[in-house]
Amino acid sequence: MGDVHELILSQGKQAALKRDDRLREAVDAAAGYLSDETGGIGCLYAGWCQAALPHKRLADDQVWEVSSEKVRLVVRPGQKPANGVHGKLIDVGVPYGARARLILLYMQSEAIRTQSPEVKLGNSMRNWLHRMGVPVGGTSVAMIREQADRISRCSLTFHIERGGSIGLVNQTIMESAMFDRGEGGQGDLFASKARLSHGFFEQLQKHPVPLEEAAVFQIANNSQAMDVYAWLAYRLHALDKPTPLTWAALKGQFGLGVGRMDNFRKMFLKSLELSLAVYPAAKVEVSTTGLLLHPSRPPVAPKQIAAR
Repeated sequence: MGDVHELILSQGKQAALKRDDRLREAVDAAAGYLSDETGGIGCLYAGWCQAALPHKRLADDQVWEVSSEKVRLVVRPGQKPANGVHGKLIDVGVPYGARARLILLYMQSEAIRTQSPEVKLGNSMRNWLHRMGVPVGGTSVAMIREQADRISRCSLTFHIERGGSIGLVNQTIMESAMFDRGEGGQGDLFASKARLSHGFFEQLQKHPVPLEEAAVFQIANNSQAMDVYAWLAYRLHALDKPTPLTWAALKGQFGLGVGRMDNFRKMFLKSLELSLAVYPAAKVEVSTTGLLLHPSRPPVAPKQIAAR
């Protein structure tokens, strides 16, 4: 995608589209990214960059498991009373999709920005989601409310390999949350403020991965592209030499639920294309056997982080 970025900068978006109209979505994302001057920075815990949430809804009682090179993530759904505090407990399901990822990015970014586990949701989060291009009315609000509820109640375990040892991190994302009724007292409960759990906040402070909000804005409706972008942001700058990854390894990390390898490759390559469109410094080669990752500059330079 590097030549596409150069072409957009030198001759404009239409010149890039004339070269290959099949890249329209990626060219649109690249042009939007290059023209964004807001300079916002977000942060994710490094574990989320290596093992992410499901893309689609699972059964409400189903546990989610996914593995990457050195991380295995297990997410267990939480429960809530079906009707008031005395109602029967029901499973609420694990969070999923692009909206859940955006909520998590907002919460972690705010915690890093303020250096506090106390995070305001409600209107503050809605304003941020609006900046990310997410509608904040109608069915979209209901979806955001549902995903925030799922995030507030789930528990997770990161199994992390470091050197010759395996580490275990058990935690919830939220330690506590205050819930408000929806408009007019109707609808599902929605967290207006929350406190990240001590364990999660501690891990986030130790291992934050900075991301560009301008990049997230362009791919905010594609959960897999968001995962690939976050993974590349974490992975590439830490490399000291070109590193190959097989299609089988990539499918295990990004393609759970996709049966055939050819279907996964087609879907993944589109997501990779979008993520590279908003990460110009990323150096990634595609081959018949998989990917070759090259050492690359991170999307957010250390001096940008220090200036926050």
